[in-house]
Formats: sequence, C-alpha cells, structure tokens
Amino acid sequence: MGPRTEPLKAVLFRGCRLMFIPLHDANHLRYIKHQYVTLVIIGLNVLVWAMTSLSGAEAMQATVLGLGYIPSVVHDLAVLPPELELVPPPLTYVTYSFLHADIFHLGGNMLFLWVFGDNVEDALGHLRYLGFYLACTIAGAFFHGLVAPDSQAPLIGASGAVAGVIAAYLILHPRVKLWVLAFARIPLRLPAYIVILLWIGSQFLMFAIDRENQISWSAHIGGIIAGAVLIVLMRRRGVPLFDRPVTLPRAAEVE
Repeated sequence: MGPRTEPLKAVLFRGCRLMFIPLHDANHLRYIKHQYVTLVIIGLNVLVWAMTSLSGAEAMQATVLGLGYIPSVVHDLAVLPPELELVPPPLTYVTYSFLHADIFHLGGNMLFLWVFGDNVEDALGHLRYLGFYLACTIAGAFFHGLVAPDSQAPLIGASGAVAGVIAAYLILHPRVKLWVLAFARIPLRLPAYIVILLWIGSQFLMFAIDRENQISWSAHIGGIIAGAVLIVLMRRRGVPLFDRPVTLPRAAEVE
C-alpha cells in the first residue's frame, strides 16, 4: 500500500495556521503608558475559558449554545430552548468572542492580541480602542452570518476581533520588524508588512476554497475589513499611517 497523501486543503490549512507565529515587535508606546484595555480583554478571555472548561462538558456546551453566535437564531430561522437562551440573540454578536474551544484556540488568539494590540490601543486611546475592538467583533459575526445565514452551529472565539487588530497594525506600522517563528520552528526577524500580508492573504485564500472546515474564515474577513477601515477613521489626531511622519507646514513669514 502506497503512502497516504493529504488533501490539498488540509495542507494549506495547516500551513496557514503555522506560517508565522508572532513573538515580539519592539514597537514602543507613544501616547499611553500601558495597554490596560488589551490586558483586561486578555484577562477576561482567560477567565471565561477557565470557568467554562472547569464547569464540565454539559455546562460548557450549554454556555456555547447560549452565548455563541448562531446565525439561524439571530436571523429568526431557528429558536433556542428557553433554558439555553442566556442573553438576547443580538448580544451574541459580542459574547461569542469571549468563548474558546480549547487552550490552543485561546492561546493563539491571545498571543496575536498581546503582540499587536498594544500599539493599536496606543494609536486610538483606551476608550476608542475598546469601541474599535467591539466593532471588529461585531463585524466578524456579521460577515459570518451574511455568508451562512441559516447555520445552526455556534460561532465562538476572538479571531474576528483579533483579525481587525492585525489589519489595523498593518496600516499603522507596516515597516516595524517582528520576531516570528516561521512554520512554528524557525525564528526570523521580518518587516510587519511581509508577515501580515501573507497572513491576510491566507485568510482570503482559505475563505475562497474551504467552506467545510470548522474555522470561520468569513469571521476573519469581516474583522480584517472592519479593522482596516476603522483605524483610519478612529485613530488619534496626528497619528500617522504606514509609519510616515506627519509634516506640519510652517507658518507663512512676511518680510
């Protein structure tokens, strides 16, 4: 019997997940002392995961159904049993993002948020960054529901919001050097635009070819689009884009 060959989609999927793992960016904060909102979001995600994972399989399943984003429920195509409706369906546009399937799902999202979130928070300010993060969260769920409006599977995870943060970082700091693990093994120091553009390209590629996997690539796409647009509109006055310094015209001199 000859060697087994992985399907092309499986190889691409694994490659997209392990292409680059960010480690450090050495990009100093300019406007804030600490990234308080990013730290609180990470803490909440860890706390919710710990509580749900320790509550038992049945309780965790009920939490996922009650707080996860289910397109068919939100679009009134299906109804949850009353005991599972923990919040009104519209609130699941946000609550889904604080649930994670396992420690690897949680760890991957929080690592990306840790590396990229502080500089985006710096460019926006604490309150606007919180609004930005929640807007990207909603955009991820919205686009997922737009692609699969009759889906009865709950969407969970912070990937949509984190995708928005990554897209915003690209627009703010494309030339900053990142330390990454390429294919989870090789340490490299690369410009952010190389790492992030390859990551974004992989999300669109998988969205185009993979409609059956458990990963919601559409939520990633929604977050990317929202993050790219909102960072331009919401950033602090005077914060440059694409690492370009802001040049202020000199006052006119009259002899």
